[in-house]
Amino acid sequence: MDLRYLKDVVTLELDSDKCTGCGLCTHVCGHAVFVLNGGVVEISDRDGCMECGACAMNCPAEAVTVRPGVGCAWAIFTDWFKKTGVSEHQTACSEN
Repeated sequence: MDLRYLKDVVTLELDSDKCTGCGLCTHVCGHAVFVLNGGVVEISDRDGCMECGACAMNCPAEAVTVRPGVGCAWAIFTDWFKKTGVSEHQTACSEN
Protein backbone atom coordinates (compact mmCIF):
# COMPACT_ATOMS: atom_id res chain seq x y z
CA MET A 1 0.00 0.00 0.00
CA ASP A 2 1.33 3.44 -0.92
CA LEU A 3 0.47 5.72 2.02
CA ARG A 4 0.40 9.48 1.54
CA TYR A 5 -0.89 12.39 3.59
CA LEU A 6 -0.79 15.69 1.71
CA LYS A 7 1.73 16.50 -0.99
CA ASP A 8 4.57 18.87 -0.04
CA VAL A 9 3.53 19.52 3.58
CA VAL A 10 5.95 17.25 5.46
CA THR A 11 8.25 19.04 7.90
CA LEU A 12 11.07 16.51 7.40
CA GLU A 13 14.52 18.01 6.86
CA LEU A 14 17.95 16.42 6.41
CA ASP A 15 21.12 18.43 7.05
CA SER A 16 23.61 16.74 4.73
CA ASP A 17 26.52 18.59 6.36
CA LYS A 18 25.76 16.96 9.73
CA CYS A 19 24.92 13.51 8.35
CA THR A 20 27.61 10.89 9.00
CA GLY A 21 26.06 8.28 6.71
CA CYS A 22 25.45 5.77 9.53
CA GLY A 23 22.14 4.76 7.95
CA LEU A 24 20.13 4.42 11.17
CA CYS A 25 17.33 6.50 9.66
CA THR A 26 17.02 3.99 6.82
CA HIS A 27 16.51 1.20 9.37
CA VAL A 28 13.96 2.88 11.64
CA CYS A 29 11.80 4.38 8.89
CA GLY A 30 9.03 1.97 7.98
CA HIS A 31 8.17 3.93 4.83
CA ALA A 32 11.56 3.87 3.07
CA VAL A 33 11.78 7.66 3.09
CA PHE A 34 15.60 7.53 3.23
CA VAL A 35 18.22 5.72 1.15
CA LEU A 36 21.90 5.25 1.77
CA ASN A 37 23.68 6.10 -1.45
CA GLY A 38 27.46 5.71 -1.50
CA GLY A 39 27.82 6.38 2.22
CA VAL A 40 25.50 9.40 2.14
CA VAL A 41 21.88 9.41 3.26
CA GLU A 42 19.34 11.01 0.96
CA ILE A 43 15.61 11.62 1.24
CA SER A 44 14.14 9.48 -1.51
CA ASP A 45 10.42 9.80 -0.76
CA ARG A 46 9.72 12.91 1.31
CA ASP A 47 5.94 12.69 0.85
CA GLY A 48 6.02 9.13 2.23
CA CYS A 49 7.01 10.49 5.66
CA MET A 50 4.25 10.26 8.26
CA GLU A 51 6.18 12.41 10.74
CA CYS A 52 6.48 9.82 13.50
CA GLY A 53 9.91 11.19 14.48
CA ALA A 54 11.74 7.85 14.71
CA CYS A 55 14.42 9.02 12.28
CA ALA A 56 15.16 12.21 14.22
CA MET A 57 15.15 10.46 17.61
CA ASN A 58 17.62 7.84 16.35
CA CYS A 59 20.01 10.12 14.46
CA PRO A 60 23.24 10.36 16.50
CA ALA A 61 24.40 13.37 14.45
CA GLU A 62 21.09 15.26 14.83
CA ALA A 63 21.03 15.64 11.05
CA VAL A 64 17.34 14.80 10.73
CA THR A 65 14.55 17.04 12.00
CA VAL A 66 10.81 16.61 11.78
CA ARG A 67 8.02 18.38 13.62
CA PRO A 68 5.47 15.89 14.93
CA GLY A 69 1.89 17.05 15.02
CA VAL A 70 1.51 17.91 11.37
CA GLY A 71 1.30 14.65 9.45
CA CYS A 72 -0.41 11.31 9.22
CA ALA A 73 1.25 9.70 12.24
CA TRP A 74 0.02 12.39 14.55
CA ALA A 75 -3.56 11.90 13.36
CA ILE A 76 -3.29 8.14 13.89
CA PHE A 77 -1.75 8.52 17.37
CA THR A 78 -4.26 11.16 18.45
CA ASP A 79 -7.14 8.92 17.41
CA TRP A 80 -5.58 6.00 19.28
CA PHE A 81 -5.10 8.14 22.41
CA LYS A 82 -8.78 9.08 22.36
CA LYS A 83 -9.92 5.47 21.94
CA THR A 84 -7.66 4.07 24.68
CA GLY A 85 -7.96 6.92 27.16
CA VAL A 86 -4.18 7.46 27.19
CA SER A 87 -3.16 11.08 27.40
CA GLU A 88 -0.70 12.16 24.70
CA HIS A 89 1.29 13.79 27.52
CA GLN A 90 1.97 10.32 28.99
CA THR A 91 3.85 9.18 25.89
CA ALA A 92 7.52 9.37 24.95
CA CYS A 93 6.70 11.20 21.72
CA SER A 94 5.19 14.16 23.49
CA GLU A 95 7.17 17.38 23.51
CA ASN A 96 6.32 17.91 27.22
